[in-house]
Amino acid sequence: MYALFDDAGKFHAGRVMSEAESSVQVELDSGKRVKVKAANVMLRFDKPAPAELMAQAQALAAEIDLNLAWEFAPEGDFGFADLARDYFDAKAGPDKQAAALLCLFDAPHYFRRMGKGQFKKAPEETVKAALLGIERKKQVAAQIEAWATELVAGQCPPAVREQLFRILFKPDKNGPEYKAVVEASKRAQRAPLDLLTAAGAIESPYQFHWRRFLFDQFPKGHTFPSLAAPAIKDELPLAAVQAFSIDDSATTEIDDALSVQGLGTGTVVFGVHIAAPGLAITPDSALDKVARERLSTVYMPGWKITMLPDDVVQAYTLAEGRNCPAVSLYVTLDEHTLEIRGHETRLELVPIAANLRHDKLDAVVTEASLTGEAAADYPFAPELAFAFRLARELKARREVVRGKPETFNRPDYNFKLQRDEAASAAEPAGDEQVQISTRQRGAPLDLMVAEAMILANSTWGGWLAEHGVPAIYRSQASLLPGMKVKMGTKPAPHAGMGVPQYAWSTSPLRRYVDLANQWQIIACARHGRTAALAAPFKPKDAALFSVISAFDAAYSAYNGFQQGIERFWTLRWLAQNGVTELDAAVMKEGLVRADTLPLVFRVVGTDSLPRGSRVRARITGMDLLTLDLHATLVARLDVADTAAAAAEDSASEDEEEGAVAGGLQLAIDMVDGETATETPTATPP
Repeated sequence: MYALFDDAGKFHAGRVMSEAESSVQVELDSGKRVKVKAANVMLRFDKPAPAELMAQAQALAAEIDLNLAWEFAPEGDFGFADLARDYFDAKAGPDKQAAALLCLFDAPHYFRRMGKGQFKKAPEETVKAALLGIERKKQVAAQIEAWATELVAGQCPPAVREQLFRILFKPDKNGPEYKAVVEASKRAQRAPLDLLTAAGAIESPYQFHWRRFLFDQFPKGHTFPSLAAPAIKDELPLAAVQAFSIDDSATTEIDDALSVQGLGTGTVVFGVHIAAPGLAITPDSALDKVARERLSTVYMPGWKITMLPDDVVQAYTLAEGRNCPAVSLYVTLDEHTLEIRGHETRLELVPIAANLRHDKLDAVVTEASLTGEAAADYPFAPELAFAFRLARELKARREVVRGKPETFNRPDYNFKLQRDEAASAAEPAGDEQVQISTRQRGAPLDLMVAEAMILANSTWGGWLAEHGVPAIYRSQASLLPGMKVKMGTKPAPHAGMGVPQYAWSTSPLRRYVDLANQWQIIACARHGRTAALAAPFKPKDAALFSVISAFDAAYSAYNGFQQGIERFWTLRWLAQNGVTELDAAVMKEGLVRADTLPLVFRVVGTDSLPRGSRVRARITGMDLLTLDLHATLVARLDVADTAAAAAEDSASEDEEEGAVAGGLQLAIDMVDGETATETPTATPP
């Protein structure tokens, strides 16, 4: 005696060895014996042999016309043997009964499984819907096959091109476009990115990086809705100052300006004036929602995506020749000792006498002219001289707290794309000629601005805490390796900067954190000791923590993109200028830093060299898609200065060198801009 039984949806047949009341022991053709519940035995038979029965049943099952079988089937519950007798003949044997069982079990869209070999016809509507679904699957499978064939042949179907970034970085693994790429990659034995590049899916390396960034960070697009700049309702007094800003010529978001009063009197009032969009833009307004969604301006060579619409920025920017709404910090100092005697915050209209541009003044506003060693033939010479003297003193005081001096030996690099005026109003194409220039860090004008902003951010951070008003702070517990800068809602020391607290507040036109903090500062200026009741954000406000989390993620992504796209333009510069060799300094594990370019790359042959070794590398290739630069060691230029290397290690606690992964393996130079300057690492357009 043989038995056909169900084992978790799979059918087996074998010889019955013994039977009990509720179970049967069956020996399979392999010799294995299994214990089967009696209820799972579907069919008992004497012949043919189990293997032969299963072969015959599978062959017959494949020939059964499901539509005809569905027509023959009774309306109520029925057994597979009943269908076999109706479909084949009244004397259907074990082979035909087994065929009916296999067919019914494998066609759930026609027949519902009722258990123990019983089935029931599915409603006609269900059958039709299932058949449509099956047909669609066949069509999708055929489409996947066609797309995969095109990709292998070096052609990219439009549907795959449209889904390029989703396929590569956020795939829907059930999507036909993704499945086509996977299938084509297997056939062609190529990585998906290589396959798609060869098929022409990527129009240019630059567009690949740019569109991927937009896909990741601006999936709904980066244009603004139609929004007007709201008017400031406050009756603001006019400040009795002549303020000046210091920025690059291309800067349009002028957040800050300075003023100096009382020179020669023994008491000087140093003013830091910050653009005040917070007086007009209110929390949860349409403009606030736009700014909160973007969180920061995105900078890149030749282009930027602003946090606020340009018309709104122009309404509040500190433009020359206007009386501009501002949140002003006035710090009173002893003119001789530079001792701080007090500070005051005011909401007012500030006359902006000039927008000074450092790229035009760096050559004349020098340390010698500011200290009286050379003639000072430029606007605001006395005020700039005092601001420079104060900046050096503030920096020295911070370094005492910090425990060691801030040392920035490497220059800042500025990127400029050569384009005519009409083209500069559009996004770069990626094929422009690029110029890379250097600007030494700590230039006098930079130092003035940086120290003034640090003074304002630290002072306002403490002032907010005195009023019991929460804010968003940046802190660093110590300068020990691994101690990163953190963001929180309570004041804490920032060891890297040597200040007791630090709250970003000086760039409200381009950073959402600064705008949020400005609302809190405005509440303190308006309401004094009762500001905690009037401030938009209350202590332990969940909205403030939400801003911190979102800003941290967005700001990191924006900086990562900026550094990556600057690397792209650096590689373009190498190709455009035919550079084949670079002098560099060894960092670690085969990575070197170029002497005259913002470029970290791997050089074969330098793995065993000590940090600080000077080498010459020959460029052997580059990939603008992966941003890889391939190079080999040509010569070692000198013996490593281990003392200098140790000093560099000590002086670069605020900087990180490394490689950014994520599929593109971008080797980049990471710089914590807040310790060096308040401006972006790239020159903003």
